[in-house]
Amino acid sequence: MSPEALAFIVFSAGMLVLMGIGMNMALALVLTGAGMAWVLGFWDTQLLAQNLVAGVDSFPLLAVPFFILAGELMNSGGISRRIIDMAQAWVGHIRGGLGFVAIGAAVLMASMSGSALADTAALATILLPMMKRQGYPLATSAGLLASGGIIAPIIPPSMPFVIYGVTTNTSISALFLSGIVPGLIMGVGLLVAWKLLLRKMDLPAGEPLPMRARLHATAKAFWAMLMPIIIIGGMKTGVFTPTEAAVVAAFYALVVSLFVHREMKLQEIGPVLVRAAKTTAIVMFLCAGAQVASYMITLADLPAVLTGWLGPLVESPRLLMAVMMVVLVLIGTALDLTPTILIFGPVMLPIAVKAGIDPVYFGLMFVLNGAIGLITPPVGTVLNVVAGVGRLSLHQVIKGVNPFLMVYIVILALFVLFPQIVIAPVAWMR
Repeated sequence: MSPEALAFIVFSAGMLVLMGIGMNMALALVLTGAGMAWVLGFWDTQLLAQNLVAGVDSFPLLAVPFFILAGELMNSGGISRRIIDMAQAWVGHIRGGLGFVAIGAAVLMASMSGSALADTAALATILLPMMKRQGYPLATSAGLLASGGIIAPIIPPSMPFVIYGVTTNTSISALFLSGIVPGLIMGVGLLVAWKLLLRKMDLPAGEPLPMRARLHATAKAFWAMLMPIIIIGGMKTGVFTPTEAAVVAAFYALVVSLFVHREMKLQEIGPVLVRAAKTTAIVMFLCAGAQVASYMITLADLPAVLTGWLGPLVESPRLLMAVMMVVLVLIGTALDLTPTILIFGPVMLPIAVKAGIDPVYFGLMFVLNGAIGLITPPVGTVLNVVAGVGRLSLHQVIKGVNPFLMVYIVILALFVLFPQIVIAPVAWMR
């Protein structure tokens, strides 16, 4: 058996075994990378240490901690709540209106934080108790909130796009642009699904608020809505890079929370920074561990091995995309979004490029698939967030999310069949 084939077995079997025993994902990546280095004859502790450092030594990757901080500040400073209040003022009185509020708020919040977990936690904390009081089916409501939360990795600014762009050397700005139309389509898909589900629900309609109250709620959300305009507009006009946009987002959220909304006190900044630092540490440790495994995957030339296996499909880009999307759906049931990007992004992208698939389009599809994995059991990180916030069983949330999950699978298939839905808007906006 060749060293390259043995390295592939060490990587795949090692990851399965280590994940099966519940080992930390970052540590599992380091250990499998070390095992591959040993069988390839590149064992060197200094080389491993250099790759660990190289995994986080990246200027574009600085966007990650600042986007995480921006999300924490938004939730603590009342920015997220004002978005929800505005949506409720306009559509909350419609039959099933809180569902429409959840979808509208999810799309708006996605354009500010880029974190599925942060957005889902904010939506579930505020809206799930309200839905419970008004007699909404809890399982379906929880499934809707979880499904709305995963729009955040798609609409810019997106933290997963930053990680994918750094890992695969793809333009982060182009990835951001690629997510605008698909993210809006995801929102429309949820609206259609919720409208159909409403037929089976016995929910009363409410009284619409006076126009003055609606305008008042909109005015209170002005500073929140200005945030995505500044971020996306600044990147589009070249005023700042995606990394600098993350800093602008965090600074803007801090200023609005402290001095405009005045819902955050100076002494509350410390706990917010600690929470952001803890989340950042988890993500960065994953990036460091993935760099070790990625370096050894490159040395073993595993992309070439996979290209050989998928060789007949290279001549048919759509069929190749369909096969890779099915593989990623299966991977998403066991892996979270960030490790999926770090492990499989550098392996699959060269195959896609060889088949003539646009790398930005492939990046959007890759992240979208991984985002869907966040609501796919048994791992389903976002499902666990909603279950924890709503004190529901995971089984209830899984049952409630299934109709929306099917909608996302249909949207994914639509993008595979008609890639111009993604590619054409990016070309126009660039």
